[in-house]
Amino acid sequence: MPAAHILVVDDEPDIRTLVKEILEDEGYQVTVAENGEAARKARRDRRPDLILLDIWMDDVDGITLLREWSEGGALPCPVIVMSGHGTVETAVEATRLGAYDFIEKPISLAKLLLTVERALEADKLVRENVGLKRQEPIVPEPIGRSEIMQQLREQARRVAAHDTWVLISGEPGTGKKTFAHYLHANSARRNGPFVEVSVGSLSQQTSARELFGSEEDGRLSYGRFEQANGGTLYLDDIADMDEQTQARLLSVLETRNFIRLGGNEPVQVDLRIIAATRQDLEREVAAGRFREDLYYHLNVVPLQVPRLAEHCEDVPELLNYYVDYFVDRENLPYRHFSVAAQNRLRNYAWPGNIRELKNLVQRLLILGAGEEIGVEEVDSALRVASEGGAADALGGVPMDLPLREAREQFEKIYLERQLKEAGGSVGRLAQRVGMERTHLYRKLKALGIDVRKGAS
Repeated sequence: MPAAHILVVDDEPDIRTLVKEILEDEGYQVTVAENGEAARKARRDRRPDLILLDIWMDDVDGITLLREWSEGGALPCPVIVMSGHGTVETAVEATRLGAYDFIEKPISLAKLLLTVERALEADKLVRENVGLKRQEPIVPEPIGRSEIMQQLREQARRVAAHDTWVLISGEPGTGKKTFAHYLHANSARRNGPFVEVSVGSLSQQTSARELFGSEEDGRLSYGRFEQANGGTLYLDDIADMDEQTQARLLSVLETRNFIRLGGNEPVQVDLRIIAATRQDLEREVAAGRFREDLYYHLNVVPLQVPRLAEHCEDVPELLNYYVDYFVDRENLPYRHFSVAAQNRLRNYAWPGNIRELKNLVQRLLILGAGEEIGVEEVDSALRVASEGGAADALGGVPMDLPLREAREQFEKIYLERQLKEAGGSVGRLAQRVGMERTHLYRKLKALGIDVRKGAS
């Protein structure tokens, strides 16, 4: 896996050379820039994981670059500011613009290395915490002692050892994302980023920008491919990808580079792609909705995740896992399933697979009382769900709409309700729904949600 890439921006040749050599001795990949314009070009050529930035330079000062790079939200990576004659006001302004730390010259190399290490670790923790705030739990490994699950975990571990593309197929709710995380965690890229993209949530107008970034109107935006560089890019619902983006993706798989929207120079990437689909991609290819050449590129190693009904002996273990999960994460009261209730659920068809089981456990912990969950309570909960509980959960969205339109309606209802419960605060809303604030603002605007009315 590639080491962290650090961009060193300083107009003093001796400092550039010394810092570059020290960082390379520590195993980092280093690019240097002698002034602001060279720094802009270096950022266009390759996304850095960290920037060491001098304040006073001949053409553009570091504060101006910080302000330029932080437009529209947080900085794209940690920035450590360096200065030989900075003031308190300069340090405060750099921190206000998002700089991780401020180091005075002459530079203490021991302090520099410690600050770089801490900045990279802090950035990794921030990305991991964003993942923890998502609605769906990140299960450490696929759960189940059944023969089919043991074989699938073993197959996934073998696949993880080879840096090939992987296509994961399975019905909704079976745990495809869990297997993607498991592959990443057992691969040589485990210390790199794991970046998720829900292809079905991208419109044809935004998918290319979201995936490949842009260089439009003088502003540089990194897409998900560059964010995942050195790690794994997980493309969920790959069958929903529009034809133009399919062609772009095929080009990346063949050449390992791409050109950002509005850009001219190719960007090199080194990552693993794991794609997931709930559709039969061979059927989609036959129907002309998915490119045959892209299908064969992605389908180097296929993993088929079974329906829960195919490994129903794992139901008791899954029930126990999600009880503990909701007790720990949401502070719900602990309850246990009786043997009769477990047996009833082992023989249930589970049309919604593991996701349905997870939702059932959460509902029973919230609405039930008493330490034990009996078979009568389970039957009642299953009956409520089958008689329209799922429709209520969708907020009354008509079930005969096209998928994208139904999703947009549900997202609008969901975000409006969450915004109201957050008291109209977009910051608290971002924490509740697990989205970056910049992306959340765009989502709210696209859905026509007026933030000013959120607290009413």
